[in-house]
Amino acid sequence: MRVEVIELGRLGALPPSDGAVAENLQELLDKYQNLIMSINKPVTDEEARVLVTVFGPDDCFGLVWRLVALVESAPGWPLADCLENANNEWIQMLRQRVKNTEHQ
Repeated sequence: MRVEVIELGRLGALPPSDGAVAENLQELLDKYQNLIMSINKPVTDEEARVLVTVFGPDDCFGLVWRLVALVESAPGWPLADCLENANNEWIQMLRQRVKNTEHQ
């Protein structure tokens, strides 16, 4: 597993765009952005499982879209265990995207 993915897993969910949770929001966002942007597709299935844990409450200034692209690049995608968290809007969106491709 790539070091960047491990570090993202350690950081946890992306902070909300309103920044109410983090004091040093810009520093934290820079860290997330640098890690996310340094990961090249495709990711492994194991990496995708870690990356879905990084989805936060909103799009985090657009960073989530790169995560979506990375997750969907996994060779075994869709991974059923990655789609279990029904409380996360990004997981719900991934589920819908899977359904949409099944109907094409």
